[in-house]
Amino acid sequence: MSSLVTSPSRAALVAVFLGALAAFPLLDQEFYTELVTRVMILSIFAISLDLLVGYTGLVSFGHAAWFGMGGYVFALLGTKYQVTTSLWLTLPAAMLVTAVASFLVGLFVLRTRGMFFIMVTLAFAQIFYFFFHDIKALGGGSDGLNLRGKPDTAIGGWVPFELTEPNTLYYFVLVLMAALLLFMALLLRSPLGRALQGIRENEHRMEAIGFPVFRYKLAAFTIAGAFAGLAGYLFAVLDSSVNPEMLSWHQSADVLLMLILGGMGQLWGGLIGAFTFVLLQELLASSVKLWHLWLGIAIVLIVLFLPGGMFSLLERLKRLRQRRAA
Repeated sequence: MSSLVTSPSRAALVAVFLGALAAFPLLDQEFYTELVTRVMILSIFAISLDLLVGYTGLVSFGHAAWFGMGGYVFALLGTKYQVTTSLWLTLPAAMLVTAVASFLVGLFVLRTRGMFFIMVTLAFAQIFYFFFHDIKALGGGSDGLNLRGKPDTAIGGWVPFELTEPNTLYYFVLVLMAALLLFMALLLRSPLGRALQGIRENEHRMEAIGFPVFRYKLAAFTIAGAFAGLAGYLFAVLDSSVNPEMLSWHQSADVLLMLILGGMGQLWGGLIGAFTFVLLQELLASSVKLWHLWLGIAIVLIVLFLPGGMFSLLERLKRLRQRRAA
């Protein structure tokens, strides 16, 4: 699916879903508002990974490095060194730093393929993890850092909104998530997006007909890193803290699971997968013992019976309606 909507029925479904998200804070349930905010941030994280895995065919097991780094940029600028807490400076800085870091790492890791690529991305992520974990003077060591507060949104003397308000932060994240979905829809319809999908299907053929495959993969790796940094920045703002676990391989595995659950190579797969993963966690953790075991079983069953992810349910329902209509 390379566009935001492809049919009137799907457009209506998208409108209902986004409308429901927009109306959710009106229920005045602060805990669940924060939970959905967290899910939307993880959706941004999963969508960024999908650009690599689902559309370019690059299975990265170190994507959490950029997620954690984005959070640490805000922590270092706003809390550790007290340079600035301005949203308009720290947010672009987080995306810029993660974009540059992913670009530099990409120059090395993209020279490998297959299993070697997976292992090298994991190795680089572990390097960044231990960098923040072991250097206590920089990022607080294993305890991380507690942030001084939310980003300052002032423009001169005018304050357009306050991120200290849970509902305001919710809508801010919602707008960014919707903007990312729109950006991805446009990107995937562009020559770059078409080339990336061609690389996923047959990299050697793309090279043979003259496409600069390495440059295209490096562009995808950099863009994905920047948006993972955005997700990490928002996660740090929501939690008011950062710690090295944000960069751990567990975080990379979780976001990859979200993508598998939702459907790889589907624009809405990351969002659906994040909601599915967190919903399973919340339901099982609050109702059964050994919930990690049952979570694993549930994920295995979904993967076995829905190999295309939860998104494939829409296609199955569509085919079912067509059969009944016939």
